[in-house]
Amino acid sequence: MAYTYRATSRFSSCLLVRCSTGIFSAVLLTSTAWAATASPGTSATSHRHPVGTAPASPVTTRPNGAARTRHLPPAAPKPDSESIVVQTSRAVSRGSEEAVGKAVMEQFVEGTNPLKILAARTPGLSFSSGDALGLDAWSSSLYMRGFFWDRLGMTLDGVPLNDQSYNTISGLNVSQAIITDDIGFMSVSQGGGAVDVPSNTNLGGAIRFVSDDPADKMGGKLSQVFGSNSSFRTYGRFDTGAMNRTGTKMYLAYARSDTQKWKGYGNQLGQQAEAKLVQPVNNASKVSAFMNWSNNSQWGYADQSLEILNNLGWRTEYFYPDYATAYHVAQGTYLPPGYDKITGQEPWSVSLYDGGQHQVSYLGALNLDFEMTDHLRWQTNFYGNSEVLYTTYGDPWQPSATGAPFSEQVWESREVRYGMTSAVRYDIARNSLNSGIWLENNNQESGQYFFNEPLLGQGAPLKTIGPYNTYGPAFLTSYDFKWTTNTFQYFLADTYHVLKNLDIHAGFRSMIVSTSGGANYNNTDYTGEAALANGSMTAASAFLPNVSANWRFLPGHELYFDVAENMRGYTVAPWGSGSLWGVQNQDAFKTLQHSVKPEKDWVYLVGYRYTSPVVTASLDGYHADVRHRLQQATEGTLNFPITTMVDTGSISMYGMDAGLTFRPFRGLSIYNSVSYNHSTYGRDLVEPDAVYAMKGKKVVNFPQVMYKASLSYAWRGAEAHIDANYYSKRYFSYVNDTSVPAYWLVTLGAKYHFGDYGPLKNLSLGFNVYNLLNTKYISMMGENGNPLSGDYQSLERGAVRQFFGTVSASF
Repeated sequence: MAYTYRATSRFSSCLLVRCSTGIFSAVLLTSTAWAATASPGTSATSHRHPVGTAPASPVTTRPNGAARTRHLPPAAPKPDSESIVVQTSRAVSRGSEEAVGKAVMEQFVEGTNPLKILAARTPGLSFSSGDALGLDAWSSSLYMRGFFWDRLGMTLDGVPLNDQSYNTISGLNVSQAIITDDIGFMSVSQGGGAVDVPSNTNLGGAIRFVSDDPADKMGGKLSQVFGSNSSFRTYGRFDTGAMNRTGTKMYLAYARSDTQKWKGYGNQLGQQAEAKLVQPVNNASKVSAFMNWSNNSQWGYADQSLEILNNLGWRTEYFYPDYATAYHVAQGTYLPPGYDKITGQEPWSVSLYDGGQHQVSYLGALNLDFEMTDHLRWQTNFYGNSEVLYTTYGDPWQPSATGAPFSEQVWESREVRYGMTSAVRYDIARNSLNSGIWLENNNQESGQYFFNEPLLGQGAPLKTIGPYNTYGPAFLTSYDFKWTTNTFQYFLADTYHVLKNLDIHAGFRSMIVSTSGGANYNNTDYTGEAALANGSMTAASAFLPNVSANWRFLPGHELYFDVAENMRGYTVAPWGSGSLWGVQNQDAFKTLQHSVKPEKDWVYLVGYRYTSPVVTASLDGYHADVRHRLQQATEGTLNFPITTMVDTGSISMYGMDAGLTFRPFRGLSIYNSVSYNHSTYGRDLVEPDAVYAMKGKKVVNFPQVMYKASLSYAWRGAEAHIDANYYSKRYFSYVNDTSVPAYWLVTLGAKYHFGDYGPLKNLSLGFNVYNLLNTKYISMMGENGNPLSGDYQSLERGAVRQFFGTVSASF
C-alpha cells in the first residue's frame, strides 16, 4: 500500500536537516573493555542501570551481573583515565554491548562526529557523510544492522535525543548536543532490548553517550586543529576542581570549527559552548547539571544523481558565489557545457545557486542520583531542549517578486521539548530490580517561505545561512504546520543472578506516543488543495517484552542471547515530505488514520565472545522481523516527483558480525571485523498504473557486506594507526534496478606526546589523513527519498583526500 502526495519541486522532501595509551586501552576499548566506574550502557544481558547512568554505590554490579566491591572512590572519577577503564577489562563481559572510550576517540581528528568514530570501530555500523569529519548535517547518516538512525534509541547522560535523522522535527543530533572532546565514552547495544532506554524510536538498538565529569583538580585543555580547505578548529576547557569541602566542581568548554567546502564554495561554521556542574551529596550520591549551546551555519553540498555524476563528473556543485551564471541559467539563456546531456530533468535545474542550513539549539539537564539505602538507588533526570532550523536553497521554479528568475526557498522549523525520566534500582538476594518512567512533551512547527533575490547588478544576493529578509519579508508562504507530541513510557525489569557465571534478564516496557495537529495555514493557490492534513495519530503498546541471558561457561568464554519486541512512534514533517502528515490532502490523511499501524519488530540475537590478554574474538548472529515499515519513496521525473509513503508490509532481516583483535606483543594491536546483512522487503507495491516488484528485493542504502581493519602501534611517546573500511554495493531504488558501487576507505593517523613543558602538560602533536587513497565514492544516499525505480537526484559524494594536524596541551 502506498500513500501519495504531490511534491512542489524536486526538493519538496528535503525539509529538515536532522536532517591510548598502551596496548590494552587502545584495543580492548574497541572490542571488550568496560568502564568499572561508569557503565551506563546496559547490554541485553547485563545488569540494568536505570535511566542510562551508572550506579555509584559502594557495592556495584558488573555488566555481567556479578556483584563486586567497588575499589574506586565512591565519587567515581571521570572515565577519561584509561587506567580506570582498563583495570576490569579482562574480566568484564557485556553481552551484545560494545564500548568505545577516550583512547580510541583520541585517534581521530578532534571534533569528529562521535557517530563517525563509533561506526569506524564497531561491527554492523555504517556512517556516511559528505565531509571528512562528519559534521555536514544534510549529508550525514547512520545505519545499524540495516536500521536507519531514525529507528534507533540514543541518549546523552540519560537524556533522550530521539530521532536524529535529517528530515524530521523530533530530536537533536548528538554532534549538536555535546562537544566531542567532552564525551567520556560511548556504548552500543545492537540487540533489541534496553527496555530502560527512554526512546520512542528504538527498533534496532541503542547508543548511549556519557559526558565527562569535571576534574577534581583545577586545570584544563587547549587544542588547535589545522587542515585542508582552510579547516581551523579551536577547543578550550577549564575545570575549576573542587571548590569547597563538599566537593563542588564544574567545567566550562568552548569549541569553534570553521572550514571551507572541499567542493565548490562556501564555509561551514560551527560553534558550541557548554558547562557541567557536579555537587556530591555524600559518598555515593550527587546532583549534576549540564547545558549546551550549539550554532551551525553551513553551506551544503549539492545533491547528485547517477546521471549527473556519469555525464558531468564528480565535481558538479552549486553555482555559488557565481550569481550571474545562476541567474542566466535560471532564465534559460545559458547552459554550462554538458548540461544538455542530462535527460532526467530540465537541464537548467541540474545546478542551483546555493543550498544549506542554519541551526541553533539549546540543551539543559538536571540529574539527581541518590543512594537511598545500601540496596536502593533512585535517579531522576529533568531536561529541556529547544532549537530552530532553517533549511534553504535557490529555487528556480519560483521567481522572485523583484523579477529575479529564482527565489530563496526556506523551511523554518522549530522544536521545544521538555521531559523527565525517573527510575529506581533495588538489589535483593539474587535479584536486581529496575523500574522507571519517561515523560516528554514536544512542540514542533514547520513552514515553507519564499524570499526575494535581487535583480542582477542591483544588490548582493541572499546567503543560504541568512538573513533572508534583505529584500523584504517572505513574498509567499506555502503552508505552516504545528504539532504536539506527548510520550509516556514505563519499564520494569529484573536481572536474576542464577549462578556466579549465569544471569537471566527479563523485562518489558509500555509506551504510548500521541501526536495531534497538522496544517494551520494552507495557501490553496500554491498547494492546489482545499485542506492539508490535520489530526491525531497514536502509537501504543502495553507490553513490549525483552528476555536475555549471559553464561560465562569457562574463563574468558561467554554465550549470550537477547529477544525483544519494539515499537516506533509516528514522526512528523509537513506537506510534501515523508510523513503521514505530508500526504496530499485531508481526505488522504483521514484514510490513514483508520488504516495505518505503528511500526513494530521482533529482534533475536545470539552471540559468543572470547577474551584473553592476547586475543579477543566475538561472533553475533541476529534476525529481525519488521512489521508495517513505512518508508519514503519517490517516482516521476527528477523535477516533478510524486513522493510516496510506502507501506512495505514486512521486512525480513538476518545477518552476522564477527570480530577479532590480536595483540602479539605490547604496543601492537591488529583489529578485524566483518559484517553481513541480508534485508529484504516482504511484498510488491501495487499502484493504479504500475506494479513495483519489491518483494524479495534488498533494502536500500545499506551495504550487505562491511569489512573493517585497524592496525595500531604505540612505542614510548609515539603512536600510529591505519584504518581500512570496505563497503559493498548499495541499492538505490526500491526495485534494485539502480545501485552505487562498492568502495574502500582508508585513513591514517599518528601522534607524538612530548610530555610536560612548564605549565603545559602532555603536549602532543597529531597528524591525520582522511581518504588516503583518494577514493571516489558515494557517501550519503536517499537524502531526498529513494526512487521506486531508476535514478533520482538524491546522492552525495564523499570527501576527497584531506589532511589535518593537531596541537594540544593540558594545564
